[in-house]
Amino acid sequence: MNMYIYFGIFSIILLFGLVVTFMVGFSRKNREGDQTYFQKTEVKWVRLTSFYVISIAAGLLALVAYIRYSIG
Repeated sequence: MNMYIYFGIFSIILLFGLVVTFMVGFSRKNREGDQTYFQKTEVKWVRLTSFYVISIAAGLLALVAYIRYSIG
């Protein structure tokens, strides 16, 4: 497998995260202000933590695949 595929996948993930972050930041709801933002914070923390856990796990899997490809 070509190493450029890994770089491409990594770049796509980074660009996707950047685009989604800007979409959330510039959304109509954020521009107008949300009066209920500080309600149900536990649900928001659980969701955010799950996103980080999934992202870190995917990153570690990619690292293992890269190392296995490089060695063998």
